[in-house]
Amino acid sequence: MNRMKKTQSVRSLWTKGAKVTLAAVLLAGSLWGPLTSASAAANDTIRVALFADLGSSYKSTTPAVTMQTAGDWSAGINGANGYESWISLPASTQTRFSVDGFRVKVLETDAFKTASGAAKVLQGTVDKPIIYQASKNGKTVYQVYTGNYTTSALAEAAVVRTQKTAASYLAGQKPVVKGSKHSQAGVFASKKDADTLRDTITSNGYDAFTVIQSAGSTPEYAVWVGEETTDASLAAIEKLIKQKLPQLTLSSVGAGSNAFIIRQDVTLNLVSPEVTNHYMVSGTGTKLMLNSNGSGIQVTERSARTYRGDFEISTYNGQLALVNQLPLEEYLYSVVGAEVYSSWPVESLKAQAVAARSYALYQGNKFKIANVVDTTLSQAYNGIGTEHQNVSGAVDATAGEVIQSGGKVIEAIFSSNAGGKTADPSEVWNGGGTLFASVDSTGDKAAQEGTYNWYHVLLNDGKTGYVREDNTKLLEGKTAAGLPKLTVTAKNTNVRKIPLVQSNVSPVAQLNPGTEAVVLGVTKESGSYSWMRGPFTSAEVVAMLQGKVSTTVPSTIASLEVTGRGPSGRATEVKANGQVLGVKYGDAYRSAFGSLPSTLFDITNTGSYTVLGANGQTLTKSGASGASVVTASGTSSYSGDSMVVMNGDNEARAVSKSQAFLFTGQGYGHGLGLSQWGAKGLADEGYDYQSILKHYYQNVTIVKE
Repeated sequence: MNRMKKTQSVRSLWTKGAKVTLAAVLLAGSLWGPLTSASAAANDTIRVALFADLGSSYKSTTPAVTMQTAGDWSAGINGANGYESWISLPASTQTRFSVDGFRVKVLETDAFKTASGAAKVLQGTVDKPIIYQASKNGKTVYQVYTGNYTTSALAEAAVVRTQKTAASYLAGQKPVVKGSKHSQAGVFASKKDADTLRDTITSNGYDAFTVIQSAGSTPEYAVWVGEETTDASLAAIEKLIKQKLPQLTLSSVGAGSNAFIIRQDVTLNLVSPEVTNHYMVSGTGTKLMLNSNGSGIQVTERSARTYRGDFEISTYNGQLALVNQLPLEEYLYSVVGAEVYSSWPVESLKAQAVAARSYALYQGNKFKIANVVDTTLSQAYNGIGTEHQNVSGAVDATAGEVIQSGGKVIEAIFSSNAGGKTADPSEVWNGGGTLFASVDSTGDKAAQEGTYNWYHVLLNDGKTGYVREDNTKLLEGKTAAGLPKLTVTAKNTNVRKIPLVQSNVSPVAQLNPGTEAVVLGVTKESGSYSWMRGPFTSAEVVAMLQGKVSTTVPSTIASLEVTGRGPSGRATEVKANGQVLGVKYGDAYRSAFGSLPSTLFDITNTGSYTVLGANGQTLTKSGASGASVVTASGTSSYSGDSMVVMNGDNEARAVSKSQAFLFTGQGYGHGLGLSQWGAKGLADEGYDYQSILKHYYQNVTIVKE
């Protein structure tokens, strides 16, 4: 069908009132505060941090990265005249990279089994191991290291931990801190000559390394000794080496020397040593550049994903920093494919492309060494694996288009599903502004299509839970209260706490064919439109809230209720035992209650119910105080974990003897700006991408930069 623009009338088509619900499929862009607009970046490339220690803004670290390409590639530096290739890397061969700095040498052994055993026990700790293979005194040895560590003090603390963790493998050795202070023993035009000197030194029992280093516009090979933390310890090593090899001239290596230390890595196979070339980036400010030659580079430590563009490896805050640099439009091929389904209508894909482009350009150098990161802290970026021709077509069709307000690109934040109504800024970060407002988003409900129904059931022992419809069979006849009954169709069918399969949560019970259960109600599977979390006990809620709210957390919670809501119905105030649980901004209630999908939620105390009297007065009763099952046809004796109450519309609800708090809600994400599912709904109705964007972002224009 033709995509006709309907910008003027689009808001009038939405229905108002009913809350809708959602589940988690697609996560949203980042949320940082009431930012308004920024200038677009001048270039057409983007830098994406995959690993880096950027302090509070982002931290994802690894001791080394393992990379390969389908074609030939190279490593080098960006010199005065551009990229200089120092190392040729063969196709389909893994290569490892790390950075020089503070680390711990845990042990050295000539038995690979000992080294691999120590590595295995260290892998489950914060001290991640690397095993190097080297030669010492004419024998092959294996050296286990951990790190990097930002400071010498942190490395010293790691010495204590690793000595304890790997105690059974040390055989009297003591872990020691190593660092980035080195001495140079010789410089050569060829690697072969450098290796010869290195072997001479190692045959006398000392560590030595062949190094590729800068020599004007071409690299040269050097031999380094020592990996020390102080000048004094380096001088001591030099003295010992010169006692055995007096012909050597040793000189300290400057901290700013651009160099790659060559080592042999045997970490990847802990059963049998398989050597992988390993390059350690050394020198303050040294940046190793990886040129893919268009082949795409795979990064094992990022779920073996393959990425377009090139990579930069450097040291930042003492840790390895891995940054992917590529054309902005090619970055969007992956982002849009990761954020929304490629099968969605093309106009919704275009809307996502323009929003994602605007969001990326707005960031500037937010992450210091990069514009964005590869997680949903910025935008989901998973490399080539999430690309699709439908997505790339939508990106290409909108190439260069951005959303502007006041002549500047906006931070076009978005979320997966607004739950039927987008958030007002006051509900999210307490701010106002003119870019965002609460608007209807009825297309969000499409996220629920095709999902299973779940039956809420009451078991014979009084327990309640949920059973998925495809595992059940409704029975003829009803209870005296008029409620349906069912049985299950497979042995040991799980009864879940909420309408969702949670492999890490034990089922309430298991049912077998022939065993009957009473049906209290039916609901859609908890997912990306409607959701359910809990029930949480008082102790569980107290534990969640610790450190997440600015007010004192009660030791026991008897009541928990939403007492303030914003324009869209999202919670802006929650009270426990009548006292406000203070948060910095409304959206923080999501993390306060254990990562709730959204703040568009209600809280039910599963251990109480309210009776409305004829005179309009209400009375709250607990499950423990009830002694009967209240039904449309009268009462019956009560025993078990739950009692059932019914209202005048014959709607049933279980009330437990023990108190707990059940969260039911709508929406996934902060709900501000573009709703991805809502955009799909508008596209399904025939709206073009510009109309969609102008519905979700206020007072904006779409321009081609």
